[in-house]
Amino acid sequence: MKYIGKFFLMVIFAGVLGLIVFYGQMRFDADKIIHYSPKLTTQIFDRNGELIANLFDEEHRFYVPYNEIPMRAIEALVATEDTSFFEHKGVNIEAIVRAIIKDIKAMKMVEGGSTITQQLVKNTVLTSEKSLSRKINEALLSYHLDATLSKEEILERYFNHVYLGHGYYGIKTAAQGYFNKSLDQLTLKETAILVGLPKAPTSYDPTKHMDLALNRANHVVSRMYSIGWINEDEYKKALLERPKVYDETLTQNKSPYVVDEVIKTLSGEYADLKRGGYKIYVSVDLGLQNLATDALKMGYNAMVARAKDTNTSELNGAMVVVENSSGNVLAMVGGIDYAKSSFNRATQSKRQPGSSFKPFLYQKALDLGYSPLSEIADISRTFGGGDSDEVWSPKNYEGNFEGLVTLKDAIIHSRNLATINLLTLLGLDVVHKQFQDDGFKNLPVDLSLALGSFGISPLDYSGFYSMFPNYGVKVEPLLVKKVVNRNGEEKIYESERKEITSAKQTFLMIDMMREVVKRGTGRNAQVPGIEIAGKTGTTNNSVDVWFCGFSPDIEVLTWYGNDNNTPLKKGETGGKAAAPAFAYFMKKYIELHPETTRTFKVPEGVGSRKIDGSTEYFTDISPFPKVNMKKQSDEGGLIF
Repeated sequence: MKYIGKFFLMVIFAGVLGLIVFYGQMRFDADKIIHYSPKLTTQIFDRNGELIANLFDEEHRFYVPYNEIPMRAIEALVATEDTSFFEHKGVNIEAIVRAIIKDIKAMKMVEGGSTITQQLVKNTVLTSEKSLSRKINEALLSYHLDATLSKEEILERYFNHVYLGHGYYGIKTAAQGYFNKSLDQLTLKETAILVGLPKAPTSYDPTKHMDLALNRANHVVSRMYSIGWINEDEYKKALLERPKVYDETLTQNKSPYVVDEVIKTLSGEYADLKRGGYKIYVSVDLGLQNLATDALKMGYNAMVARAKDTNTSELNGAMVVVENSSGNVLAMVGGIDYAKSSFNRATQSKRQPGSSFKPFLYQKALDLGYSPLSEIADISRTFGGGDSDEVWSPKNYEGNFEGLVTLKDAIIHSRNLATINLLTLLGLDVVHKQFQDDGFKNLPVDLSLALGSFGISPLDYSGFYSMFPNYGVKVEPLLVKKVVNRNGEEKIYESERKEITSAKQTFLMIDMMREVVKRGTGRNAQVPGIEIAGKTGTTNNSVDVWFCGFSPDIEVLTWYGNDNNTPLKKGETGGKAAAPAFAYFMKKYIELHPETTRTFKVPEGVGSRKIDGSTEYFTDISPFPKVNMKKQSDEGGLIF
């Protein structure tokens, strides 16, 4: 007897424990539905509100609150799936009995008798297993939910959670995906197609099985008519309608290089980026993004045409377009063809800027009191030797030397030796530290610095180049403008700004870079009707070629090179390859934006004189050199 008693106690204990576990699991499952927080699709929009891409993890879903669900959709669902929905307490006993009788007569499962609440429970927290224990659990949960939630709340969860085929979760997602419509734009037949889908989402997918989808939709419409929820005219019209159905990619990714960078930028801050239902607004203009893509391809195709044996599997390029004043990235193209290579050369590739870096050095000279008309030696020099085994004998691209040249002529014609000699005059250590203070990283501590012998991505480089069109203020490029979470809370992002030098000193450099385009190495970047300033860049053996140019409103950096860092074909330079791509973009840009500013303003503190027929500029920091005083006095006027 003692052992029998212990056995019964163990059975009772096990039963109680089982009930506790069951109750705990039921409460857990119920809470998941009561406090419903599904995976939601994040969307990326361009500066004009145009959709760029959908981001999601497993479930592509847009949430819709109950008050935005059309009454026709609710009526269609209730008419088809659960006519007594608003009367029962979560489980319809009469419907279950009726279904059992039909199943017995047919000797198979022909009717389920599940209410909308039961379907929600099954789809949300349970499996599709056909067992008595699951059905009991389903019924208990349904009773609990009906007592806890309103009918409207249950419907809201159902319409947002249900799978409607083709990767679409929720009725709002399916409406946009299948019909390119918002819910309030749906016709009765389109609504009926969506409501009929949950029964067999794959079989009734209208992109694959339109006739089956229409037959199912006609059944829904017929149920609504038989109940009296639509009139005869509505019924007949709906039966005859054959809606247009779209079969598009779920992501809708219109700019993959931009999207990849957005994900990279925000993933650390938003762990649930692809399931949190964020709305991300970026600075990119899709129209300009497409234009930049075309411009980059134009330059690429021209290079291929010039050399039929070009290794097209390695040749690639990048273009970055930035709004000067704000730092907003208007376009960012990381390669010629994303389908062939997702590597983003605009952000991930660190390439040598070559001679395009020279303006930064010349700006330092101007800030230290040099004038654009100051003269420097363009003569051959050899560095190293003695105790060093390495000898460096840099050359000008043309192979000749000009002797004494002005700073202005040196940069117009991109004289390497003059630039190196300028660096020695300024002091390598002094300039190196100043560049570091400005934000440059990984700079060489030798004279090759004058020729841009370090690696930097085009996007990062655009931030430094922004100091020129912004008159001495460096503005960091900004891609993400705003992030809105599922609760409507906003986070605004702004560009960081840093003053590098004064407006008047920067203008002297702008004028020198204008001349680069007018009569120097950047002539191919000229655009009729607008002032352009910029600098070409060509590294040793043409491994990298650049054109970094800007108008008063926007900055465009263009780069070409081989991914394996081998030289381009002989004769390729920044002026020959990259500058035309820049010009192509700018010509189209001013057609799209005729209101754009056409001329650079002359800031306060800048004076000018005509010398030998040319307008030359000066400031109190950078007066005309004394050697030119006679020429200037002949022209008349007061000289610093």
